[in-house]
Amino acid sequence: MAMLDIFDRIARDSGGPIGQYFEQGFGYYMYPRLEGELGPHMVFNGIPVLNWSLNNYLGLANHPEIRKVETQATADWGLSAPMGSRMLSGHTAYHEKLERMFADFEKKEDAFLFNFGYQGIVSTIDCLTARHDVIVYDNEAHACLLDGIRLHAGSKYKYRHNDMADCDRVLARACREADENGGGVLLITEGVYGMTGALGKLDEIVALKKKHQFRILIDDAHGFGLMGEHGRGTSEHFGVMDGVDIYIGAFAKSMASIGGFVAGPRKIINYLRLNMRSQMYAKSQPMAYVLSNIKRLEIIMSPEGDERRRKCMEITHALQKGFREQGFDIGQAEACVTPIHIDGGGIAQATKIAKDLRENYRIFCSMVIYPVIPKGMIIFRIVSTAAHTMEDVEYTLNAFKEIKAKLDAGQYDGDDIAAMTVK
Repeated sequence: MAMLDIFDRIARDSGGPIGQYFEQGFGYYMYPRLEGELGPHMVFNGIPVLNWSLNNYLGLANHPEIRKVETQATADWGLSAPMGSRMLSGHTAYHEKLERMFADFEKKEDAFLFNFGYQGIVSTIDCLTARHDVIVYDNEAHACLLDGIRLHAGSKYKYRHNDMADCDRVLARACREADENGGGVLLITEGVYGMTGALGKLDEIVALKKKHQFRILIDDAHGFGLMGEHGRGTSEHFGVMDGVDIYIGAFAKSMASIGGFVAGPRKIINYLRLNMRSQMYAKSQPMAYVLSNIKRLEIIMSPEGDERRRKCMEITHALQKGFREQGFDIGQAEACVTPIHIDGGGIAQATKIAKDLRENYRIFCSMVIYPVIPKGMIIFRIVSTAAHTMEDVEYTLNAFKEIKAKLDAGQYDGDDIAAMTVK
């Protein structure tokens, strides 16, 4: 067989399921340009829109106190300090302070700060598991979890999404194999599934520890700061904080920032500090971000944070109730992500709906397809925030009521992808 030039292969490839629509969709359906002040009302393609696509759950992106801290920290430190990796020259007392705050908040012995949530999760999984260990995971796990699992050289078994009977069966198999080979078992799940708004069944998973010997790691990127009485996450919501061994939170959602953390037993966290490649070989998080994240966490832990959580969930529940009453399929959504399933008409139909929403109703929400979600599924993803209003909810529900009537009447049918209107 003749040798292949890598670039020739790439040139022949469409770029995957989404890439085949690149020419028709870039800048509109994919990589859209949203401009203006971050919030519910922004500008898309020159059009003012009601925006339901920011993971700014608590509305902290433009908080005046946070802006003040960021401005002062940038003036004092710039965006370079500290230089180097944490292990060698990029460690400060402020990084330590933020880690102590996360550990105390999550009621764990210790915590370790990530530069980026995605890379931190991938590296944590890689670091925690050895060759003879077995990983068990939900089959709708986020891409960052799947990427970390793929690095594992040993066995990995998935169970059907939120199916506890199947989880029990797979855990039994994993434990038998681990026992035979002298390894352990790590179960990986999400607290809140970011494309569906469904909650992982953490209480039932923790209960399985009575039958099987395993450790639990949860990625609570979408639950941290939002779920639970005090915003400690989905494990607090279910009352199983002590049963979760490794807790991972990300800053890109409720904190509207960059980074993440892992919390757990001190010996395990110290092991991660000394062995996580994504942190050992990467620059430390800049001081402006660290000081900003301290302020964000202080707000989350305050009565103001409680009020922002209440507001976000009030908006969420009103939306979800309205969509269900209108006959839309939103699955098991409970948290502040609401997927509106559009089945049967394919990509062409979805682009027509998206264009109608954006240009005629002035509503921007993300259209999501495979590989982000399973094949055959198409959703419009609505993200609620504390910055939205009940007026925004009412307007959106009325718009989707009209969209549904058009959909039922076949007005979006046809195989042609809706042409972009570029302004």
